[in-house]
Amino acid sequence: MSYTAIEKMRAENRKRFGKDVGPFLPKPFPREARGMDLKSTVLRFLDRRCTDLRHDPDIEKTEKTKGYQGSSLRPNQIPYNMQMDLDRLCLKNEIAKFIDSGVAEDAYTVYYSFIEMFIGQNGKSQSMVELLSEFESNASSLLMSHRDHYSHSVYVFALGLAIFETNDWFRKVFSTVYRFRDGGEGKESACAFLEYWGMTALFHDIGYPFEIPFEQILAYFEVDQKKRKRGEDSVYLAYRNVAPLIRIGNEDRARLANLYNGENFEDVAELLAFGITQRLGKAYKFTGEEMDKIIRSKPTHPEKNNCFMDHAFFSACRLYQELVRILKPENLQKYHVDALTAIMLHNSLFKFAIVGYKSDHPKAPLKAKQHPLAWMLMLCDELQCWDRTAYGRNSRNELHPMAVDFSFADQQIRAMYYYDKEENEKVSNYNKLYKKWEEEEGPKEEMPRLKAYSDMAEKDQRFRRDIGQIVDLKDCPLTVECALRKADRQMKHTYLSSSNFLHIYNFAVTLHNRYLKGMDRKLPEQDVMEKNFNSLSLEYKISNINQVRSFDRYLNAIDCFYTDQPVDYEMLSRFTDAMVARFAPMEHERWVHDHQRMGWTAGNAYETVISGASREAVADLREQFRMHRHTLPDGATKEEIVAHYNSLPPEEQDKDSLPFNSMLKLLKKYDGVRIYRLK
Repeated sequence: MSYTAIEKMRAENRKRFGKDVGPFLPKPFPREARGMDLKSTVLRFLDRRCTDLRHDPDIEKTEKTKGYQGSSLRPNQIPYNMQMDLDRLCLKNEIAKFIDSGVAEDAYTVYYSFIEMFIGQNGKSQSMVELLSEFESNASSLLMSHRDHYSHSVYVFALGLAIFETNDWFRKVFSTVYRFRDGGEGKESACAFLEYWGMTALFHDIGYPFEIPFEQILAYFEVDQKKRKRGEDSVYLAYRNVAPLIRIGNEDRARLANLYNGENFEDVAELLAFGITQRLGKAYKFTGEEMDKIIRSKPTHPEKNNCFMDHAFFSACRLYQELVRILKPENLQKYHVDALTAIMLHNSLFKFAIVGYKSDHPKAPLKAKQHPLAWMLMLCDELQCWDRTAYGRNSRNELHPMAVDFSFADQQIRAMYYYDKEENEKVSNYNKLYKKWEEEEGPKEEMPRLKAYSDMAEKDQRFRRDIGQIVDLKDCPLTVECALRKADRQMKHTYLSSSNFLHIYNFAVTLHNRYLKGMDRKLPEQDVMEKNFNSLSLEYKISNINQVRSFDRYLNAIDCFYTDQPVDYEMLSRFTDAMVARFAPMEHERWVHDHQRMGWTAGNAYETVISGASREAVADLREQFRMHRHTLPDGATKEEIVAHYNSLPPEEQDKDSLPFNSMLKLLKKYDGVRIYRLK
């Protein structure tokens, strides 16, 4: 464990009160200490390498005379650096849940945690990532080929963390390029990688809403896709007036000039061309002017790019505008530009315009030392082909891996991709065709395909070969296998309830204010509610969000669901006592487990160590001890938690039940959805 500020708080409490009252660290996840799988390595990276993440020694010094400056349930309750440790623990817990489930709702909390920690608090960037998920799920079904990019990006993020954790060669490369003196083995390079890589991985596909309409038009007008080549008689759209998207203001222009020895960038396209040329121009023999021309053609002249629209251009430009808006120009750094250029390169620019990997004489694949973030993004983007929702019409009929087992032992990546055993008929037919094709004498017909299974199962392993043509794998060997197994979708926790994904944040804000003001009182204006919500630490924000996200599970337990579609079921206007008795203990169970994962312990020492302490002082001690009299020790069974709930006084039980009658009104207000009964 490396949560130094939490450990300091524990030592301070022990010295002050003469006994060990906490805070205590939560138990590691099973296998976390030794496993070489994806989940274990990611959690180990966050837990052990990222010591002192976002700590501020100056604030720590100030606190000795001016009091604590960290937020918990309210401001100034705990040390600032302790809050930073708890933020990291939040991110760890949320990414652990996501790796187990892979669902978009768990991806949301990973995004939320990262944005709050590294970009801007108060939900400032939420609309950007929420819109990607909503737009993609609603618009992509009209395409011929398209799969999820929201959960995909969080998987990509996790893969990069796992590779950094297990490959000392890459750690050395990263620390050398970014001039960290720890050789990749210290906290400075690890904390920097988490931030730089998160910027790159989590936002590399946010430009997809620009590519989807382009592909929709092509799909709508292409009559015979097998005979027609893209571009020949294709009807396509091009973007005009991209100036707002690539605009650089006077303040950011001055900041960039300061970073790059007086360079004067007219717009983001020129900045991207400059950054890419700095990294790759000499090795791949192109100039800044040539790269600038290619980049500018992406949105406006798709016919010059094989009639494809490159979402990477829009992702990079969109992220630039978000960074300038939220971080402010004076806080732009070179690594932000590196993240943008890595995003610009990842889709088609590097593969086709620079390397030409489908040509007869492709250039050498990218070396990690040339651009570590781009190397990692292109590798992980290709590896992450499992567990992706298929939206496109062809995609739904193709065979894609549903799961994967990774081993990152011995500085290598070993991937076993699994396909649904129910698709055995497709696989058997493909295997027969492939065997027949292999045995043919003389000129052969085109090799049979069953995307993506055939790319992994054929002898030449097109999947592994293509990755090797994009990124140099000499120091990070990759082995790929595939197999069939029975699908296990229990971890998905998928229920009938469905609605607009955009309002999770608004629900959480309102529920928190219900707790503050009382469930039946009139709520303040939205800006006041958001101010109240954003005074919370990340831990409490995530707890409110997780309460909202559990609503579909609770409804499922009482044979209900919510939807924004008119359906022929009985509409529910309120919860009965019997319904409340069913799901309120479930909410208490969620609350207890959340507290256990965050290191809270059961007890009431915070109420007894100081006689006659004020209510406010007791509340502060509770946060500093991380002890709560209504939680239970780690390891408590479901039956014990339910029995504990039943023993609570009514006013405490109400905290688990009252919010949900309020939720009926909130759903109608924000989503226009209704709750229905199955029976």
